[in-house]
Amino acid sequence: ALGDSYTIGQSVGVNERWPKQLITGLSNLGYTTGELKIIAQTGWRTDNLQNAINQQLPLNGYSLVSLLIGVNNQFQGGNIQTYAIEFEALLVQAISLAGCNPSHVFVLSIPDYAFTPFGNGNPSISSQIDEFNKVNRLITSNYNVKYIDITLISRRGLAEPALVATDGLHPSGAMYALWVQEILKS
Repeated sequence: ALGDSYTIGQSVGVNERWPKQLITGLSNLGYTTGELKIIAQTGWRTDNLQNAINQQLPLNGYSLVSLLIGVNNQFQGGNIQTYAIEFEALLVQAISLAGCNPSHVFVLSIPDYAFTPFGNGNPSISSQIDEFNKVNRLITSNYNVKYIDITLISRRGLAEPALVATDGLHPSGAMYALWVQEILKS
């Protein structure tokens, strides 16, 4: 599981993180699951994630690889063209980590933190998140990788406060469970 604070589940317990919930869901469906490896940290942009992956190479033997990255590129005022280049490189690397099989990789859209108490419904945030997601969706499509849109789920955060963690910014375990339901459909 490659990403940032959303992937490590900032402000939720280990078992509430979406990658851990996904492993549990896959096991419950009868899939054999191996060890979960998360390469993610709060605050990471695409370049930080790439550096972390490079420090851990060689990585191999993964039958399923996820990628969720970009919110910090947006939050820190990053250039969308740079994001596109770096996101594509990460996607190519994710495919490589999955044995060069694009069907063993999936990308999650960037959640919209405007729909948290921290974001306070700011439409500018939502507009920027939409632009970053247009870029990552197009690139993902070009590589025939499954794209799972969880942004709509994240936009329920202000109307359904239980979907936001106690820090007022990140998803709660309940929201991550909804993401996992969406992933398991695929």
